[in-house]
Amino acid sequence: MPEASTPTRLLSLDTLRGFDMFWITGGEDILHVLAKATGWGGAVFLAEQFTHVRWDGFRAYDLIFPLFLFLAGVSTPFSLGARLERGTSRRELLPKVVRRGLVLVALGILYNNGLFHTAWENMRYPSVLGRIGLAGMFAQIIYLYASRRGQWVWFGGILVGYWLLMTLVPVPGCGAGLLTMECNPASYLDRLLLPGRLHKGIHDPEGVLSTLPAIATGLMGTFAGNVLRTNEQALSKRHKALYLVAAGVVALLSAQLWNFVFPINKQLWTSSFTLFAGGWSLLLLALFYGIIDILRWHHWTFFFLVIGTNSIVIYLVGKFIDFEYTAEAIFGGLLGFLAEPARAVGAVVIYVLVQWSFMYLLYRNKLFLRI
Repeated sequence: MPEASTPTRLLSLDTLRGFDMFWITGGEDILHVLAKATGWGGAVFLAEQFTHVRWDGFRAYDLIFPLFLFLAGVSTPFSLGARLERGTSRRELLPKVVRRGLVLVALGILYNNGLFHTAWENMRYPSVLGRIGLAGMFAQIIYLYASRRGQWVWFGGILVGYWLLMTLVPVPGCGAGLLTMECNPASYLDRLLLPGRLHKGIHDPEGVLSTLPAIATGLMGTFAGNVLRTNEQALSKRHKALYLVAAGVVALLSAQLWNFVFPINKQLWTSSFTLFAGGWSLLLLALFYGIIDILRWHHWTFFFLVIGTNSIVIYLVGKFIDFEYTAEAIFGGLLGFLAEPARAVGAVVIYVLVQWSFMYLLYRNKLFLRI
């Protein structure tokens, strides 16, 4: 096995993370408003891509969440791997991994419900941050305690095991293998176990059982991180990028084949969805790595870097700070001189820039949320 190189923070990793977060912090709104204001075919197509499919299927917007979790996995060999090589024991690292996971779960509950704001029976406990916390935590525990081969066994076992569980275990009143929102084992288990409310009443896309294949998403990122951290004398940067591309293509083809018997479905985070989203994540990582770390074209990265180095903050802050009000208060008068279509597009662009300016202040003053 090639030795790992001296760990360095990958500019491509932070840039891709910022690119990913940009779309849920205003980027998607620019596309939707542009499509509505202009009616351009290209804008309409892109705007549709930045909506979720209702059940089975896949659009670009469905990639944002798993890509973030995948990138968290990519960073694992650079963080935990480096500490292990410096002599830090697994026993020392484990509490930090668990604490980070539980803090994200707590932040997710706060994000969903506020602080002492929602009645207990109306609270929603599953969350995006909670899934990132739990799936990332278990993926990192597997990384700490399993060999490279063992990690692959866990990865395959989770995906195949989840497939068998979802298709063979009967749901009372429905039977087995009926993967509708009402009649799949994941939704049934959430209705049985989770207190409070589910996001869709009878189903929660961030529920208990569907967290299992999300662990595999984190492991896919870990595998990519192992490749990128390999010593360049053993594996050149160009070959690393090619490996990522090849792995991405294999994952996409495998997902399409699995889709015939276990549909690609983000709401259930099916095994085919895990591979499909992971395949696109690998290809995007290879693209950003090739452009930024191989070709050294990095002058354009700063906008996304500011977002990517404080990604949890940019996700949380929009919930608690009204950037739309700030943008309107400062620039609303100027927008009034524009025609309606331009005014609508300009309002969203200014909202994004005001939000980014806040993130830039944090970046400039080296204020980063470390969990």
